[in-house]
Amino acid sequence: MSGEREPDVLEVIADLSNDEIFTPPAVANSVLDHLPASVWSDPTLRWLDPGSKTGVFLREATRRLMEGLTDVIPDDDERLEHILTEMMFGIAISDLTALMSRRSLYLSKDASGQKSAAQFADPQGHLWMGRVEHNYVNGRCSTCRAGEADFEGADRENHAYAFIHESGRKAIEKVFEMKFDVIVGNPPYQMTGGGGGTNDTPLYDQFVEQAKSLGPKYISMIIPSRWMAGGRGLDRFRKDMLADRRIRSLVDYPNSAELFPGVDLKSGVCYFFWDQAYDGDCDVTLVRGREVTGPYPRDLSEHDVFIRDNRAAEILKKVLAFTEPSFMGLLTGDTPFGLPTNYSGHHPGEPGPGEVKLYASTSSRRFEAAMERDLIGKNTQLIDEWKLLLPAAGPGNSGGHVLPDVVLGRTLIAGPNSVCTQTYLAAGPFADEDAAASAESYLRTRFLRFIVSLRKISQHAFRSTYEWVPQQEWDRTWTDEELYAKYGITEDEQAYIAQMVKVMST
Repeated sequence: MSGEREPDVLEVIADLSNDEIFTPPAVANSVLDHLPASVWSDPTLRWLDPGSKTGVFLREATRRLMEGLTDVIPDDDERLEHILTEMMFGIAISDLTALMSRRSLYLSKDASGQKSAAQFADPQGHLWMGRVEHNYVNGRCSTCRAGEADFEGADRENHAYAFIHESGRKAIEKVFEMKFDVIVGNPPYQMTGGGGGTNDTPLYDQFVEQAKSLGPKYISMIIPSRWMAGGRGLDRFRKDMLADRRIRSLVDYPNSAELFPGVDLKSGVCYFFWDQAYDGDCDVTLVRGREVTGPYPRDLSEHDVFIRDNRAAEILKKVLAFTEPSFMGLLTGDTPFGLPTNYSGHHPGEPGPGEVKLYASTSSRRFEAAMERDLIGKNTQLIDEWKLLLPAAGPGNSGGHVLPDVVLGRTLIAGPNSVCTQTYLAAGPFADEDAAASAESYLRTRFLRFIVSLRKISQHAFRSTYEWVPQQEWDRTWTDEELYAKYGITEDEQAYIAQMVKVMST
């Protein structure tokens, strides 16, 4: 039918895996929108997508350049030839995505063929894909932590992404020079099991760091938001990102499905624009459904983690201005009494002589048991004290993309002669049961759970997530009203907290 828009396959293509989350064209264009207008009329720039999956970033950049370079190269065919052969470069992450990317950019899987939009001597064109080997040391890749047993074998994709492996970069250098002005894309996010066991090791940080090391003028990438406040192995990356005043803008989506329908990244997802020549505050925008907050100029290095919402940052300033001792000072670290979650050296019933009460849980329930006291070798000073047991993993929405969030699970008051497994953190000592009950009431307040949420970007509530929570006097039942009055939390700020955090019943 005349006037009907031809469907774009890249708008509906399904993801292949958790490291092959395909970017819809509209999202790619939102990322490209943050680049300065001058890039679209500059025929000398070299562009790179270091983890190309469908070629959408290079394709959309080419579309824009075809318009922007009209005055520079008037002939359409010459202009397209120049863009594809002199400006656009990509590194695919698998054989399949290499074919998809070439089809998107060159209109042909064979860049040397007659049907290719530009003529290359090599069938790959400038969308490179070649097998790169991991550098295994004691069964783990020294670069990406891939397990040798998991990724090596005949006819298996080894997920050795060329851009972050030295041998891969050397191989690419032989095909086209590794000097680029603009680096864009949506790199692979993680290596499943890369940290050992069931843990996933992040990869996107290595893509960002490698991109910076090439010295481009601009970088614009989509990455998970987990780096902002947590993530396995991301401490150094977070510190570097927060200190990097070349990040000109940051757009944050706590609900990843708003960018990638059907994809649930618990921390959310973000994209940033990095400008080599910039030195200043970062314009931060937070997007939750139809509510867009910002952009606000933010000093990313203000704290050791990033507070995603400017409204929350203003509330925190009021709380920290009191310079009170942190509740974190009352908390043990992980595995308070040295007993893992699956500890089995217990028996039903109340403790007998020489035994202590054990608080533990399975995947479906909490329970109490008894075990020998002499087997406890950690934090023994807390055994005979009144204490609170705080769930180490909460029922919260892991990043708060479904609001309001409960943030933390329910605490238990544990009396003398008791311990717990790794299921909990222990807080104490408290002078008596009344003091422990006072602290428990504090943990139920929206105020406290809101402050915790600023550092809790995953399901786990580690000791460090309580760093900004101030201690109180344990002589009363604490309420939000009393805490709001103490810290000068305005009615608008109270309403915002209510949007973010659920009431927790007694």
